[in-house]
Amino acid sequence: MTLRIGILLGDDIGLEVVPECIKVMKAAAARERLAIDWQELPIGKRGHEEHGDTLPAVTEQALRGLDGWVMGPIGHAAYPRGDATWVMPPVRKKFDLFAAVRPSLSHAAIPSVHRDVDIVFLRELTEGMLYSETVVAGLPEFRPNDDITVAMRVNTRKGSNRVAREAFEIARTRRRRKVTAAHKEPVYRLACGMFAEECRKVAKEYPDVVFDEMMIDSIAMKLVTDPQRFDVVVTTNQFGDILTDIGAGLVGGLGLAPGLCVGEKQAMAQATHGSAPDITGRNIANPYAMIISGQMLLAWLGRKRDEPKAAAAASRIQAAVTKVIADGKHLTRDLGGQASTTDMGDAIGAAVQE
Repeated sequence: MTLRIGILLGDDIGLEVVPECIKVMKAAAARERLAIDWQELPIGKRGHEEHGDTLPAVTEQALRGLDGWVMGPIGHAAYPRGDATWVMPPVRKKFDLFAAVRPSLSHAAIPSVHRDVDIVFLRELTEGMLYSETVVAGLPEFRPNDDITVAMRVNTRKGSNRVAREAFEIARTRRRRKVTAAHKEPVYRLACGMFAEECRKVAKEYPDVVFDEMMIDSIAMKLVTDPQRFDVVVTTNQFGDILTDIGAGLVGGLGLAPGLCVGEKQAMAQATHGSAPDITGRNIANPYAMIISGQMLLAWLGRKRDEPKAAAAASRIQAAVTKVIADGKHLTRDLGGQASTTDMGDAIGAAVQE
């Protein structure tokens, strides 16, 4: 099997951390004799410079033929306002990437609020109130007069069911095999109620996975006081937007927050952090989150395509990253070291081949 994976550098530090991710993925693939057809495509500022749009038609068309892609952070905060061609590339919406998978993993060698944290958060991406990703036309909120604002939240059985199913599938790959659904059903009886109903339905299909539920305010508190009790946490869009940042804060910040956006047939590796224009070009950005995002893409493709070589390559990357962090000699400044972006990437790439 030859996997087809795209490379989208993104903006600012994306041009520095994505190459390190690809370097490590290529090393792991070579070690496992996994065939990958790589295709670099323009997006963001480069897409606009070359084709007049941050998501050029040539890129969108090419992505449809791929198994997945690695995308760097997008510097949309600095884009010109009032021009529809200068927007956050609507990749999630275009490709119906319905769940953000975001691990929160602590490392003994890196200072963190808690030790022994190992949680995977799943955030539904296509519904809720976040209109940039969910609405085809119009907005889910409006202001009929200066004293009133009305907002709408969308939940569907399909959206709730598929993000829950992805959570249970991931839980099956982990030692503890536990899923916690986070919602607020007693208050939002229909919206959160539908999400909870679908989670319970899916849970019945996975008798080998422990399932429980927790109110969103309670889980926010428990994440801060007792995060070790959680394994896989699944929730709706806006709740997930908040919980995943709590998870990142627990283990050392967004530099340690990888991410994978998954669809029915494709997935996108994209770290949670932004494009950090203040440090771009200085070769000091932490490549950890981007590299682990690539690792997650290989693990997902291994499971979805039933490709053991991809799964083995992913395991190799995870072990290499763990080794380099534990060793402590090739860490970037934000992790307490003095290594450059490329130094850390080189060290992980070398460890992958051991």
